[in-house]
Amino acid sequence: MSDAKTDRPLLQIKNLEKRFDLDQGFLETLKFKQGKIVRESRSVHAVNNVSLDVGRGEALCVVGESGCGKSTVARLVAGLLTPTAGEIHYDGQRIDDLSRGAMQPLRKKIQMIFQNPYASLNPRMTIRQALEEPVRHHNPGASAAEVRDKVTEVMLSVGVDPSWAKRYPHEFSGGQRQRIAIARALTVDPEFIIADEPISALDVSIQAQVLNLMLEAKESRGLTYLFITHDLSVVEHFGTRVAVLYLGSVCEVADTATLFSNPKHPYTRALLSAVPQLKDDRPNHIRLKGEIPTPINLPQGCPFQSRCAFADARCKSEQPKAIHQPDGSLVACHAVEEDRLDAVAAG
Repeated sequence: MSDAKTDRPLLQIKNLEKRFDLDQGFLETLKFKQGKIVRESRSVHAVNNVSLDVGRGEALCVVGESGCGKSTVARLVAGLLTPTAGEIHYDGQRIDDLSRGAMQPLRKKIQMIFQNPYASLNPRMTIRQALEEPVRHHNPGASAAEVRDKVTEVMLSVGVDPSWAKRYPHEFSGGQRQRIAIARALTVDPEFIIADEPISALDVSIQAQVLNLMLEAKESRGLTYLFITHDLSVVEHFGTRVAVLYLGSVCEVADTATLFSNPKHPYTRALLSAVPQLKDDRPNHIRLKGEIPTPINLPQGCPFQSRCAFADARCKSEQPKAIHQPDGSLVACHAVEEDRLDAVAAG
């Protein structure tokens, strides 16, 4: 029985979709077209048929440019948003349709670290109050001494001086606040952490410290991460696997080493070519041309077709499906499926 549990992914996202309606009331849906009043509701297609697995003990990094749906996926998994369609399973249990009460036991197992440490900590609470609150909430039978000991232990583990406990968030730098936010997530001994761009608001000099802290916590506590970022240099350092999103759709999923050594999707290749490198063995920077579609009016076929140098008629009419490659990666691209990429590049 235990073997089946360890073989099963800790998190499974199946055909997930999220749309945000732009027209709220009945009157807003009425439009005047060609002399007639028609009813038409518009919506932002933030996440489109995304399927991902996260194995126990790994760090899956979800990357892509701003507006690709990364943070929406994170909020859907955390239960902060409700999916329009699709399913989310955690440790074999479906969680996207649970009530707030039924979700409560899982809150201890699943924690989230937000992008902005200036906004995620309550300015009216001391650090001790902010860290003790989740411990008390999830362990109502714990004594005051046990709560204090737990908070002190976690503060020390993330390099936060326990003597800071009486101070308020505004007295700390961004890096210190993010350490406190990480400590708050760890106080309830979670097994899965959703990190939504946790270092993008920090100075570059502090980013490596916070990343290393999260890696140490992963090793010492056996954590699993869903790590949202737009910074590919972070991915190479942190992730075990990478999922590349474009306009709410999955382009490519691969092991980190495979993705960086042999990217297959044209969008992944363009992203990686933009990462600054000290060595000269990387191909020249790929400049993407063409119009960027909006999530309101998605193209009919491949979402990347308007900016892809390899797009043909099939790409404009048929959405590509993610297909397993010989090296274990998943790629959703007609040109890769038809072996057109390297043939065009060689030609």
